[in-house]
Amino acid sequence: MAVDQLSRAFVALADPTRRDIVARLSVRDATVGELAESYAMSLQAVSKHLKVLEEAGLVSRSRDAQRRPCRLEPQVLDLMTGWIERYRRQAEARFGRLDAVLAEMDEADDTHDIEGAPR
Repeated sequence: MAVDQLSRAFVALADPTRRDIVARLSVRDATVGELAESYAMSLQAVSKHLKVLEEAGLVSRSRDAQRRPCRLEPQVLDLMTGWIERYRRQAEARFGRLDAVLAEMDEADDTHDIEGAPR
């Protein structure tokens, strides 16, 4: 089964270290070495996390002379946000309908006394 970009992005962000790397790159570009300074892990471990993020399309690396800065690619975040937003709107609509039904039930209860007779 082929894994789509949205699935790869969610899988990549399932790890807290990778989410932190994305947060750091949202502020500024950084090299692997600069990112690794913040973690109690090897440079190779940080590189593996970056590779997962790259494969998901969340991060890219460029070459700037001897530096290879990592850069956040916001297009995939936009894709994820769109997917989440669609289901958030559907859930809100469903809860809105439930609220309306509950309000109608509450109004019906207000028009009757405890024994069920109209007031």
